[in-house]
Amino acid sequence: LRKGMSNQDNEFVQFHPTGIYGAGCLMTEGCRGEGGMLRNSEGERFMERYAPSAKDLASRDVVSRAMTVEIREGRGVGPKKDHIYLHLDHLPADLLAERLPGISETAAIFAGVDVTKEPIPVLPTVHYNMGGIPTNHYGEVIQTQFDKDGNYVADNIVPGLFAAGEAACASVHGANRLGANSLLDIVVFGRACALRIAETSTPGETQKELKADAGMDSLGDLDSLRYSAESGGTKSPSEIRSDMQSVMQEHAAVYRTEDSLKDGAVKIDDVVKSFDDVRVTDQSLIWNTDLVETLELKNLLACASTTMHGADTRKESRGAHAHEDYPDRDDKNWMKHTLAYFDGKKTDIKYRPIHYYTLDEDECKTVPPKARVY
Repeated sequence: LRKGMSNQDNEFVQFHPTGIYGAGCLMTEGCRGEGGMLRNSEGERFMERYAPSAKDLASRDVVSRAMTVEIREGRGVGPKKDHIYLHLDHLPADLLAERLPGISETAAIFAGVDVTKEPIPVLPTVHYNMGGIPTNHYGEVIQTQFDKDGNYVADNIVPGLFAAGEAACASVHGANRLGANSLLDIVVFGRACALRIAETSTPGETQKELKADAGMDSLGDLDSLRYSAESGGTKSPSEIRSDMQSVMQEHAAVYRTEDSLKDGAVKIDDVVKSFDDVRVTDQSLIWNTDLVETLELKNLLACASTTMHGADTRKESRGAHAHEDYPDRDDKNWMKHTLAYFDGKKTDIKYRPIHYYTLDEDECKTVPPKARVY
């Protein structure tokens, strides 16, 4: 992003249904796979209403939305009625010890719960980004070319630059990744990158000479943050990060509306602007967590801004992007990739077409999109 390239489809954020309330640590879907059940404040196994066939094993976005609806309609649990219970206490203790030992330990540490006797307090938690650095099927990063009027012209390969895994957007996961496909992604495209590099590169070949001042911009950015206190910065990184988290949680969470996204876009721009006033108190270069967290925050703000603005402009519901004012998928107008450019202050949104064909139509025909039904 800092080099003027784009992120793609950042508005598609997958929520994992069962993160420990207050801590965010994930309770694997294996919990529900082994027979775990979600219940509301009335003790009802509510997923039977939302997904009669799959029930608690419905896809992550369906379960996350169902939990959110239960909470919004007053059937959440706890003093604030703001989370849900995951029950494993009806399962045999020896089965839990054998098949879910890590879960039992995590619940004990982060929720203070004995899973053999008590339910685990859980809440939908951000888990995965379907978007990322746009690449082709070789893992080569692509940069989209537009004409002077902003119309799509072509996709160009950035020589020598590759991306794979969650950082990349190939985009095999579309708008909603299925469980276990993250590992499949990194294995397939990690290998594709390696094969492509071996194919296009020659060992020992001469490289372009680096500029005499190569890397100085990065060192300058680093020092500007290290000495931000001397420049008059007043806001701690944790304060700005908390503001960012609040805006994203309130305006771009599981359910989104026209008003919430519009307000969120304004607010996240304000949070980004507030980073100009950041103050790093530790100026050392040894184990400086204050500086590291500030550098991470700078990256998070770029991702937050592109996510919010991408979601604000997409007037439909698709996969993990659930828009209450546009509840249906609109293939006529929105079957396209979002490209988000961030200049350090503002996000600019453009679009590129999808590839509506397979690599070998004789071997595998294109599968048309269809609504998911449970």
